[in-house]
Amino acid sequence: MKWKNEVSYAMTPLKILTVPIGGWPLQEYNKFALARHILSACGLSVVVIVQALELYYNCIGAYANLDALTLLACGILALLKIIWFRIYADNLICNYSSAMNDYLALDTEEKRIIMRKHASWGRIISIIALLITYIDSLIFIVGHVPVSSEGGKVNITILGHQAGYAIPSTCTLAHFHISMSTYLMIFVLEYIYLMIMCTSNHGSDSLFLHITLHVCGQLQILRTSFINFDVTSPDVYKRFNALILRHDHLIKMARKLAEIVSFVLVVQLFISSMLICIVGFQFIVAMATSDFSMMSKSFMVLSAFLAQLTVYSIVGDYLKTQMEEVAQSVYQCAWYNLPTKVARNIVFIMMWNQLPIKLQAGNFIVVDLGTYMSILKTSASYLSVLRVMIET
Repeated sequence: MKWKNEVSYAMTPLKILTVPIGGWPLQEYNKFALARHILSACGLSVVVIVQALELYYNCIGAYANLDALTLLACGILALLKIIWFRIYADNLICNYSSAMNDYLALDTEEKRIIMRKHASWGRIISIIALLITYIDSLIFIVGHVPVSSEGGKVNITILGHQAGYAIPSTCTLAHFHISMSTYLMIFVLEYIYLMIMCTSNHGSDSLFLHITLHVCGQLQILRTSFINFDVTSPDVYKRFNALILRHDHLIKMARKLAEIVSFVLVVQLFISSMLICIVGFQFIVAMATSDFSMMSKSFMVLSAFLAQLTVYSIVGDYLKTQMEEVAQSVYQCAWYNLPTKVARNIVFIMMWNQLPIKLQAGNFIVVDLGTYMSILKTSASYLSVLRVMIET
């Protein structure tokens, strides 16, 4: 029962989030799971195509086009993540199966506290990310409907009344005869697609970051085991070798996670950096014109993309730190009292300290707090120049 409670606390929120889109790693990969994944991918593809058409037709205004660009970027990210995580499903299955075994092997209260702490961090990240994105979506829908219906050059007229949509699609649907029932159906479908996009984007982030934090927690437990290693008890070689094998296993799990997210982080960094600059410029223009509605919308979009970059950078930096500190923990144990045959194995652990596993974008940009600060400084410099240009 205790094991079930710990697993339920750590895994249930993620399962609820990812089962509807067919992304839960421990599900039964049958036709129904594949159907859910295909339906989610098709819905996201529709959103991406419609937003691309909105930008192509360019029949409304700059603000609506910027909304379409934002949703296009979010749709591409969400579509990429659910497809990429499906391609690398074996890596996620290995990590989540290993996590289940870790909970099954709990034997001390200290380990339980460490694992519960990292599971709590994963839940907090999931809750904050989803709250931000769902609130953003609600504000987007409420704020976009009047823009698409009143501020546009081309309007959809339904029974003598102008109407907007949940996502920018006025230009795409301008040449169709839309009845009230059809309009309501389209609006509901677009709202569902918007929720699927939010869940696919931030739900996939939560799925990945949670298991990464779990690996970090296991590394912390391993560090504690090295520091408190008893060199006077029998079977020293067997017990120390078990710790080395555990270290090797965690390195393999971390490497699988880094392999999954490498290409996703390239696209994430590119799109986030681009939109931070564009939406930041929109925020500056809104401040100059005292457009408080646009200021609030821009601020919420900025907060969503900055939140994504922040959590990836913090977790990536934390993983790198935990990897590096394993070798330091070995040095802190009474290694000088170990038998020579056992002490020689310490060299291999020290060697891994020189090449810790990191979350990298495209295997060349390390995603950590240093990269995060560089992106913020570059974006702030760019926006400062634009602000001066507007004021002059």
